[in-house]
Amino acid sequence: MRDQWGRTSSLLALIANAHRDPKKTRAYRPSDFDPISKPTKPIKVGVEVLKDVFLHGKVPAQM
Repeated sequence: MRDQWGRTSSLLALIANAHRDPKKTRAYRPSDFDPISKPTKPIKVGVEVLKDVFLHGKVPAQM
């Protein structure tokens, strides 16, 4: 499934870039069209949680 979306998103980016105005918009990337490879947001935690994990070996509860 990922391989098929990789090819499909590459083709969609190629077509979109062929029809875009370079003065008005940036170039599209295949990741702009790939629903599977959406970037995840990084988890922000406090220093206390990092100390517990790396110094004391405690696993935090799910947030």
